[in-house]
Amino acid sequence: MPPAQRPAYALPDDPSLSDAGAVAAELGVDPQRGLTAEEARGRLAAVGPNALRESSGTPFWRRVLAQLSDPLIVLLLAAVAISVAAWAIDGAQGLPVEAIVIAAIIVANAALGLAQEAQAENAVAALATMTRARSTVLRDAMRLTIVSDELVPGDVLLLAEGDQVGADARLVEAHVLRVAEAALTGESAPVSKHAERLDRIVPLGDRDDMVFRGTAVTRGTGRAIVTATGMRTEMGAIAALLDTTVVERTPLQRELGRLGSLLGRVVVGIAVVVMATLAAVSRPQTPTEWVAILLLGVSLAVAAVPEGLPAILSVVLALGVRRMARRNAVVKRLSSVETLGSASAICTDKTGTLTQNRMAIAVVATATGEVRLDDDSTLEALDPATRSLLATGALASDAQLRGTGSSLEATGDPTDAAFVLAARSAGEADSDEDTRIGEVPFSSERKMMSVALRGSSGRMRIAAKGAPDALLDRCSRLQRGDGTVPLGAAERSAVLDDAERLSAQAYRTIGVARRDAPELGGRGAALSEQDERDLVYLGTVGIVDPPRPEARRAVAQAVGAGIRVIMITGDHPGTASRIADDLGIGRPGERAVTGAELEGLSAADLVETVRRASVFARVSPEDKLRIVNALQSEGDVVAMTGDGVNDAPALRAADIGVAMGRTGTEVTKEAADMILADDDFATIVAAVREGRVIFSNIRKFLRYLLFSNVGEVLTVFLGVVLAGVLGISAADPGGTAAPLLATQILWLNLVTDSAPALAMGVDPEVDDVMLRPPRGRNEGAVDRSMWLGIATIGLTIAVATLATIDLFLPGGLIPGGEDDLATARTAGYTTLVFAALLTAFTARSATASAFRGLFANRWLWAATTLGVALQIAVVELPFLQPAFGTASLDLMHWVVCAAMASAVLWVDEVRKLIVRVVSRRGAAAARLVPRSTT
Repeated sequence: MPPAQRPAYALPDDPSLSDAGAVAAELGVDPQRGLTAEEARGRLAAVGPNALRESSGTPFWRRVLAQLSDPLIVLLLAAVAISVAAWAIDGAQGLPVEAIVIAAIIVANAALGLAQEAQAENAVAALATMTRARSTVLRDAMRLTIVSDELVPGDVLLLAEGDQVGADARLVEAHVLRVAEAALTGESAPVSKHAERLDRIVPLGDRDDMVFRGTAVTRGTGRAIVTATGMRTEMGAIAALLDTTVVERTPLQRELGRLGSLLGRVVVGIAVVVMATLAAVSRPQTPTEWVAILLLGVSLAVAAVPEGLPAILSVVLALGVRRMARRNAVVKRLSSVETLGSASAICTDKTGTLTQNRMAIAVVATATGEVRLDDDSTLEALDPATRSLLATGALASDAQLRGTGSSLEATGDPTDAAFVLAARSAGEADSDEDTRIGEVPFSSERKMMSVALRGSSGRMRIAAKGAPDALLDRCSRLQRGDGTVPLGAAERSAVLDDAERLSAQAYRTIGVARRDAPELGGRGAALSEQDERDLVYLGTVGIVDPPRPEARRAVAQAVGAGIRVIMITGDHPGTASRIADDLGIGRPGERAVTGAELEGLSAADLVETVRRASVFARVSPEDKLRIVNALQSEGDVVAMTGDGVNDAPALRAADIGVAMGRTGTEVTKEAADMILADDDFATIVAAVREGRVIFSNIRKFLRYLLFSNVGEVLTVFLGVVLAGVLGISAADPGGTAAPLLATQILWLNLVTDSAPALAMGVDPEVDDVMLRPPRGRNEGAVDRSMWLGIATIGLTIAVATLATIDLFLPGGLIPGGEDDLATARTAGYTTLVFAALLTAFTARSATASAFRGLFANRWLWAATTLGVALQIAVVELPFLQPAFGTASLDLMHWVVCAAMASAVLWVDEVRKLIVRVVSRRGAAAARLVPRSTT
């Protein structure tokens, strides 16, 4: 950096060898206040975003070549070159119109392919902006959550369990801090961190007073000063070595690639037969005649293979992802959209997902009785024991109060916020000016947390809160009135009974405890789990967290769609069972299976338990992983929700990992396939519906493309084979006896394959996708019934097209024809175009009538109208007629073409009616079969 642009701070060479205070001074920041907003903006402008360098991407010329590198396109270009050469050999009379038109169509196809690729890439790139990591920092002495890209040197990072470290930073404080650094150093176990200066240079994995970008906090809390961002970080040094990015195709893209290859081989074989038949019938004598046959065969192969499928699929998936994001479901990978449509089990947390996560303390149970906190008058008249409990719970919380009076609110964890607000409402201010000097953070394994506090008078004490059963194990006495009594078996049983009773009333139960801890005075800020002993149990609070009003409807919708809904929560079994009953999860009155019960089960017994149970409580992250594996062993496609750092393994193991956007940790969001911006279960069900709609639309445009392409192939194949019967050979004895020309085939491919297919990718539901069972894990996009429909409609298109040609030509099966071959071929070609466009409407459903929701898709109507207009232009505009070998048609011809094309509509309506009747009879027969009683 030139001296004139050098910032007012210095970046330390190796901050691990400097005191935290010295690093702060070098970077010009107060660790207790952070940077000012103005200073942060200035530094961001000076050093740039905290982002790793991205690969430069594929050059435009390579993209163009990729569009032209398909073997069939190369062969067609070679045929065009041969055509020009033959034209030159034959005397170069006029212009090589056919070659020019084919080359123009190839260029147009390439341009369309480039546009589709660009649209897909832009939509996929937008996913990255939706799922950007965030960091918590201290600026202007206020805690803020910002996009990690905005971190600058000198920012004070506030680290907590589950956070993704956004930049390299020197630790100032560390409380039981452990960081997973496998992504950077390969170290499999989390590393313990501290704030003490190192005395010598050590390898990266041993710099315990530093945290690094891309690593994850697995336990504890900390405060650190950012020392490097972007490519200056250790992760940036690794990224600098990598300059390419491999984009992996989704499973569906791979399947369609295989389908395209199969169709290519079949169609090339048919094209060879067509060319051989034409050569045998027409007996070409000149190079031009041979080239015409070659062009026709190659054009047929190019047009029949839907080479644009991968690009169209990417666009449809990306548009679907955008629609999901508008409904608060942010999907990180396109492949997850495919999997969503197959989900057969949703394992969901309770708090905040099925419930509103708007927590308030409604009842307090102490050894002297139970108090319900109904209104402010009750809060003001609380007994000293209840006041002490609320104050202690607030001290063991991280929530912060904002505002005053009626606008007072608490930010932070909802449970912490409930304690802080209740304590303030009860008049329990922090009169002793307690300062937190240490903590043992909450973890899902311990189910509790504790803090060490020093009062202004020097008094040392510990405040703790957590699950009543977990907290009781750390207690030796019980608060009763103004004094304490030993915590014997009877007292312990009474506390657990209180928790059970409150849980049965759907309250979330939290215990609170404390003790004086004078021994901490000589140890500074140190606090460990060993200090969580001999606590005094103050009582249990019941926190109300009502179910979301839309959750019951969403659960019913999921069940109706054949999806199991399973509640997995760390809460009390009684609370879990009550909420599950209210929402219709599982059997009425079903007892929750606890983590303790799961612990001793064999793999087979676990599978059996998971098969029958729908409510699990007091489970650990390891239990979640075992439940996912058990469901998958039964063939289920599992969606699993999570928010804590230890949920990440289960989310990775699930087919669809779902992280909470509001309460989820950055580590969980990184591991997930989808992020719920509103933490709402109904959003998961809506995303499953959207996933099913997207897959349904993919099958629609596949059905459409194969309908029309198979129709083209059969038209040319049968037209060449039956040229003598249809009168084509007699109408053009010296020419190529084919029903269509090469330019017509390629133009048809350009007009009908792109716009209508894309329009079908955004088609609204025709059939209610949530009334179907989940799609099988191995069910392909094209099944046997679809192939039967494709064969039926493809044959119908071919018969309608060839019948139209025969109708207007003399000497065929249908008497009365008087037109020349150009007019009859134009009429047949127009029938084929109209029929192909009509199949877009029949392809919208495999069973429902094309007339259901006929006008629901305005994009499809626009694409169809454009196709009709272009066909009219090709037929009627004089300057286009030589290029495409067309002749003007009168009104009678146009009416006949439209009528003949409509045959595909009526044939498919009859086919669908038969399918519906057979399906209804099968369903009725299934209902009449008596159920087995064994």
